[in-house]
Amino acid sequence: MQNSFRNYINGRWETGVTTSTSENPSDLASPVGDYVRGDREQAELAIRAAAEAAPAWGFATPQRRADALDQIGSEILARKDELGELLAREEGKALPEAIGEAARAGNIFKFFAGEALRTAGEKLASVRPGIEVDVTREPVGVVGIIAPWNFPFAIPAWKIAPALAYGNTVVFKPAELVPACGWALSEIVSRAGLPAGAFNLVNGSGRQVGQAIVESRLVDAVTFTGSESTGAQVMQATAARGAKVQLEMGGKNPLVVLADADLDQAVECAVQGAFFSTGQRCTASSRLIVEAAVHDKFVSRLRERMRSLKVGHALARGTDIGPVASRAQLEQNLAYIVIGREEGAELVMGGEEIKAPTPGHYMSPALFLGKPEHRIAREEIFGPVAVVLRADGYEEALAMANDTRYGLCAGICTGSLKHAMHFRRHAQAGMVMVNLPTAGVDYHVPFGGRKGSSHGPREQGRHAAEFYTTVKTAYTHA
Repeated sequence: MQNSFRNYINGRWETGVTTSTSENPSDLASPVGDYVRGDREQAELAIRAAAEAAPAWGFATPQRRADALDQIGSEILARKDELGELLAREEGKALPEAIGEAARAGNIFKFFAGEALRTAGEKLASVRPGIEVDVTREPVGVVGIIAPWNFPFAIPAWKIAPALAYGNTVVFKPAELVPACGWALSEIVSRAGLPAGAFNLVNGSGRQVGQAIVESRLVDAVTFTGSESTGAQVMQATAARGAKVQLEMGGKNPLVVLADADLDQAVECAVQGAFFSTGQRCTASSRLIVEAAVHDKFVSRLRERMRSLKVGHALARGTDIGPVASRAQLEQNLAYIVIGREEGAELVMGGEEIKAPTPGHYMSPALFLGKPEHRIAREEIFGPVAVVLRADGYEEALAMANDTRYGLCAGICTGSLKHAMHFRRHAQAGMVMVNLPTAGVDYHVPFGGRKGSSHGPREQGRHAAEFYTTVKTAYTHA
């Protein structure tokens, strides 16, 4: 792996206007490498290249698009261990999870290779004699992709793959915390035989590169995953010029545990959902709503399970929870520990910065007992912090689960089919899990939420066509 990560514009690897270093949150003394940072002008060059390449790629045969995506997916899968190690070093995800994410990215490209051949249309009878009606899907055009740092292979993959599969061209801006992962994925894409300009990578700040993407009239659609505040800015900028937009903006996801649940299973769902990936998932279970009859027993078992979790270097054997991705994120997490205690929540365990053999951003997972009005129970922390809320019964638990401005994912642990079915229907979330962690979704089904979590068509699976294509209705007189 090289130590200098460049931009990829119009089929060529380019330097940027400045250079920065990508750190290793497990070991600050061993950075991942240097990367170039583009500016607005370089982003606009990439956008123009994508616009010029749009006709060639948009009219390419489905077979050509399928072959390109299949090649990309095959290489990612063949190199999943190598790519997973890079991801673990740069983002801090424990190595088994990182390898799993790399494999998921490969499977996503493989899935959309098939979808390129399955783009459906309709033939309808006209109400007028001698006329045929055809409804077809065509590419939107240039797609701007602004990706987050927490899943630096999987999330770019589930945006880039459908964009290319349906004949769009791409300008891809990775998060600045993970430029090496963005480069590695782009390097694989660059060798798939796409026309020059069909795929472009531009690293840089949101203020320069991101703003250029959302404001350019040559960009027909923008897909963004990140914070709610930035998503609102993307929405405003794209709406001003009538571009298509898709936003994924986080969650404050509930996991309801009823008295009839298998408590060992419920504890495992809570641990995996709240603390794995260092809690840096928009689907994390940050609110654990537990029925009063089993509240104390659940908390006791959860505390014992948490004691067995090993926080450490992302590449070390046996690590369950890697470091927090950045110093800024760690400081935000620790600030919320202070906020929780000041508001009267009881810190059961954890929530401390850890000194490890290598200098990094380590933190013990934190568990609070709190109330629904506490900030730690209402605001997305994006770290290994969970709060247990007591509910008197199912109805109160459901009301508490829905009492949030977010609506990405909701889970329930119960042995009751009645309550499971009712919760599936009445939980105000885009995704519902029954006796499963809230974090952990398949790559071939829709992903997305409601309320403040999401805006626009769903990501992933066949439903991705709703965003990455536009519908054309054609009338033909015989």
